Amino acid sequence: MLSFKIHRCKDHVSHQFRWAPHTSGPATVKQRDYEVIGEVEAPGAYALFNQLRATPNALRVGDVVELPDGSLKIFKFVGLEDASWFVAPPRPESAAEPESIPAST
Repeated sequence: MLSFKIHRCKDHVSHQFRWAPHTSGPATVKQRDYEVIGEVEAPGAYALFNQLRATPNALRVGDVVELPDGSLKIFKFVGLEDASWFVAPPRPESAAEPESIPAST
């Protein structure tokens, strides 16, 4: 059995995700929009979906499942699709030195 970590989509984001048009390809999601609700053991990702379907912790559209290898699957209307956490690009360092303010005499 594999152990899957379930990340529940927060309510305010869930409504936006639910009504957004379906896009194909991997989704990029922000960790701040999710909260971990637990870990569940199952033989596979779709077995996990079926196992949770009739429980209070059933997967909802927009929820993310973290596989044992660290990869992510997001639950959409069409099933589980690849996802990844959003990683902000590093801020460019400014080339200019900060100007010094001359001392008044």
